[in-house]
Formats: sequence, C-alpha cells, structure tokens
Amino acid sequence: MSVGQETVLDEYAFLVSETNSKGIIQFANDDFCKIAEYTLEELIGQAHNMVRHEDMPKKAFKSLWVTVQSGEIWTGYVKNATKSGGYYWVFATVYPFESCDGSKGFLSCRRKPSNKEIEAAEKLYVQWNKEEGR
Repeated sequence: MSVGQETVLDEYAFLVSETNSKGIIQFANDDFCKIAEYTLEELIGQAHNMVRHEDMPKKAFKSLWVTVQSGEIWTGYVKNATKSGGYYWVFATVYPFESCDGSKGFLSCRRKPSNKEIEAAEKLYVQWNKEEGR
C-alpha cells in the first residue's frame, strides 16, 4: 500500500457524483469536490477513474462495472486519490439510472466507513492485489 496524506471524512460528509454510461463525470456535489480537492469545472467531462487510487485492485472495479451494467446496485469500500496525492476511504453505493432527458448513467453516493470496515477492506485489497501480481 502506498503512503500519502489521508483525508478522513467527517460523519456528515455525503459525496455524490453522476457519470454517463461511459463513466464520464456529469456532476459532483460540494462534498465530493472538497474531499477530492478538485473544482467542479476540473471534474466535469473527465473519467471518474481520475480519482482512482493505485492501491485499488482491478477486481473491485470489475465487480462494480459488471454489477451496474446489469442494472443492479453495487456497494463497496473504495480508496480514492486526492488531487494532491493523498487518499480517502468511502463506502460507496452506485446506482444505474436514467436521467430525465432519457440518457443512462450512474449515480454514486458515498459516506464515511468505520475504521473496522477500512481495516477489513485494506486486508482484502492487499490479497487481491497479490493475486493480480501487484
């Protein structure tokens, strides 16, 4: 696992982002922008994986994409990268949805995970990364 400055979400943080069907950011709320250290303008039109942390195993995101592309809701623990090279942990729920204009995409809502949940996710992700040869 890499080292960097951790940003710990407060109990009331609720990070929301919306992407199109290709994972391109269409919207991000103030909490998401603040924690990730990007302005809304920097995020809009970018691939959501711009906040993916290098410690995240590919297997976790494969599970996410297979789940949401089949129309199901995905939940899981995610370590994201900040603009300055730090990181933050979230418990994410990703929903497939159809916008009022008929376009399809994904809505992701995230909250602060407990320390115990983070520890369990870290152990699992170290194992998965070893399996992936990383």
